[in-house]
Amino acid sequence: MTDVKQDDATPKPADDRGLRNFLMRVLTALVLIPVALGVAYAGGWLWAGLVTLVSVGLFIEWRTIVGAQRTGWIVLGVVYAAVALAASVMVRLDPVWGFSALIFVLLIVWVTDIGGYFAGRGIGGPKLWPRVSPKKTWAGAIGGLVLSLGVAAGFASYGIGRLVPLLVLATVLSVVSQLGDLFESAVKRRFGVKDSGHIIPGHGGLLDRLDGYVFAVIAAALLGLLRGGADGVGHGLMVW
Repeated sequence: MTDVKQDDATPKPADDRGLRNFLMRVLTALVLIPVALGVAYAGGWLWAGLVTLVSVGLFIEWRTIVGAQRTGWIVLGVVYAAVALAASVMVRLDPVWGFSALIFVLLIVWVTDIGGYFAGRGIGGPKLWPRVSPKKTWAGAIGGLVLSLGVAAGFASYGIGRLVPLLVLATVLSVVSQLGDLFESAVKRRFGVKDSGHIIPGHGGLLDRLDGYVFAVIAAALLGLLRGGADGVGHGLMVW
């Protein structure tokens, strides 16, 4: 009978770090998500103030990544942060549908990230774009998309929008959110940076956590603007 080596019986340091990091991510989310939802519900200057501070933070991290001497990249960072700010305010602006539209976008981004994390780790399989993001898999992308469809179905079941349009919208926003994640990964890889910062315990920087949201909220604002006008973005997004 073969003896079990002590090294095989004890947890690996990498496993311990992974577990600690996961628990830190969960605890941080439990604190930050209620705050974000509360401010989103309040709307007005509170929401505008929060997204302004966050957008400033996004640009600071962007400039840290790309360096101070790269003018083209710095301009791109200004546009990235400014458009994210404008889109976030516009989606929430509608007094009737703004909160529902914003929560829909936030939930799609969150469940896309959660589904991608668990499906990617649990199923594995072929990589989505290994040259840019070695850990992301097709299973994770599909898992995130499936959960986003569940969010759409949940909204429709409560009478907040119609099922088929919301399913289509959820698909678009989930895919765009994942593209935003890949875009940020590509930028970090271009400049040899692992994390955009360390402001959020267990999550890294603002760019690391909001890359998907930035792309999704911009897409949502554009779609809502085309259908509902500048003061009816939420209505244009949710009412079909």
